Amino acid sequence: MIAALALAAFTGAAKKAPPPQSVFNPLETFAPLSLPDPVNAYRSADGTPSPSYWQNRADYQIHATLDTAANKLTADETITYTNNSPTDLDSVWLQLEQNIYRKDSRARFASGRDPVKFTEGFVFAKVEIEMDGARSDAVTLVTDTRMQIRLPKPLPAHGGKLKIHFIYSYDIPGKFGGRTAHDASPGGEIYDIAQWYPRTAVYDDLRGWNTLPYVGAEFYLDYGDFDYDVTVPSDMLVAASGELVNPDDVLTETERARLKQAQSSDKTVMIRDIGEIADPATRPNKTPTLTWRFHMENTRDVAFSASKAFAWDAARINLPGGKTALAMSFYPAESAGSDGWGRSTEYLKDSVENFSKRWFTYPWPVAVNVAGPVTAMEYPALTFNSPTVKNKDLFYIIAHEIGHSWFPMIVGTDERRNPWMDEGFNTFLDVYEHVDFENGVYAPKSDAEYSEGGLNPAETILPILKDPDAPIVTTAGDQVIEKYRHAVSYFKSAYGLVLLREQILGPERFDWALRKFIRDWAYKHPSPSDFFRAMNSASGEDLSWFWRGWYLDNWTFDLAVAGVSYVDKDPKKGSIVAIENRGKLVLPAIVTVDFKDGSTRAFRLPVETWLRQRSFHISFDSTSPVAKVAIDPDNTLPDVDRGNNTYPALGSR
Repeated sequence: MIAALALAAFTGAAKKAPPPQSVFNPLETFAPLSLPDPVNAYRSADGTPSPSYWQNRADYQIHATLDTAANKLTADETITYTNNSPTDLDSVWLQLEQNIYRKDSRARFASGRDPVKFTEGFVFAKVEIEMDGARSDAVTLVTDTRMQIRLPKPLPAHGGKLKIHFIYSYDIPGKFGGRTAHDASPGGEIYDIAQWYPRTAVYDDLRGWNTLPYVGAEFYLDYGDFDYDVTVPSDMLVAASGELVNPDDVLTETERARLKQAQSSDKTVMIRDIGEIADPATRPNKTPTLTWRFHMENTRDVAFSASKAFAWDAARINLPGGKTALAMSFYPAESAGSDGWGRSTEYLKDSVENFSKRWFTYPWPVAVNVAGPVTAMEYPALTFNSPTVKNKDLFYIIAHEIGHSWFPMIVGTDERRNPWMDEGFNTFLDVYEHVDFENGVYAPKSDAEYSEGGLNPAETILPILKDPDAPIVTTAGDQVIEKYRHAVSYFKSAYGLVLLREQILGPERFDWALRKFIRDWAYKHPSPSDFFRAMNSASGEDLSWFWRGWYLDNWTFDLAVAGVSYVDKDPKKGSIVAIENRGKLVLPAIVTVDFKDGSTRAFRLPVETWLRQRSFHISFDSTSPVAKVAIDPDNTLPDVDRGNNTYPALGSR
């Protein structure tokens, strides 16, 4: 039906007006591309970290207490910071993201709207530094969501260490709090706690200190080990990033036995069932409070959730090489059921297993999904999702949020500057999980914000490509308005990778190159230029024309059948098909030619077709008139004018 309508539209246009002027210029499309970040001593020309690559490290010890009466968190924190850079540092910058809720926060003005209520953000009782064994009060300067600590003497390059000690508190925002919040459920309050501790900003070889204020876009963080504990009322369960290291103190004997069973079970095991949520016997209740202790290695962040309303289930995750991890879900009674969170752990387990098999082995001992007030948000080894989501939407959101374990939790991209390397790459991973899960029962991947996605979103991308106000994919996250945030940072970025895999490189070359990129940059900080160079080198293609047109600009793709003719005007002597490139973007394309004798020819136009020319004529040793010509007959390419993609035989008009 689409092809017939397009044919009719094209035929009518051909009678009234000449074809539109081509805007394609091969010298522009295939010009040498200078990438934004030049090669230096730390980043190689093939997109890999060089032998001299370095990054700093931050290890954390945190002792936190959750005051549910006052809705306040208080903590004692120590950061051990290691300066691996080649530069002595006169100061250290930290991120104070709870300050986003202050009345004077820059986020208030950047977003143009106020939160439901304000808080004072981080309130510090103590900030001290420890260098060479000596502790002293820190000289600090707080600017919005950043703190600068000015050091009494430079922190030496190539391995110098210092410790920063904090005692602080903050009021936990209510449900309005976005990425950290609390809200009531019938079984009790649920606290989702994230961005809850001062953490160091990244100092790197590209910009020095990365001190963009937090105005709503996400994160850029260094890696380290975390040892942290959370003291909560004893009737609460705590779900958290990392491994629970004191189960004997906080779980009953029955819960410990069930947890051990889950570690060897491919089917979901209830650790605390729905009917047990209100049962005091499911909590040790030795004291009014219990302290839950967690450990997580080589991570850029941790988060946790706490509630007495939680049911808890778990199952084993099977990883490559015989390794295992544990998938766990925490949710209130009203979220349970076979159409809801009763399948959360199943979906979580399958996603982690799939991503591990396809791309890179999941590195942490647990993967946790929590139902609470912070919805659709990811942290290392832990995701927050809505208690009300069900069925396909629950699968979709779990796969997407845990997929962030790979981008940006393992591959540590700068989400504030490059959200497309976070959301877009992860959306790309989701596409294939939807295809693979139970033979595609939930495929294709879909999202209400851009309709059907999956492997063939050629039609739904067109409004973005045609919109002159749409930002380019590589626009910084804080600058992308909500209208375009999902369409560009998620959808267009992901579709670019689908085009690379399915149309440009093919799965064998693409998969090998992306896996290598992930291995090379695991627990490191690649830039967009590193990615572009890595894919060029590992795939064996100079893809500059694609990086320029799809990511660094908003060029459109438009191939057209310009005409069909015959040798000496005699169909028995052969046919000639003319194809024109009318858009600035180039892509390889399949062209099919159907002849009236029932035969069909198909050929692939590579991008090199357009290196020096705007039009191309292909001849066929045919003896029958042409019945139809079609460019991209399966509609896999984002052609902005499909009305000129087909052409009837000349004698049939």
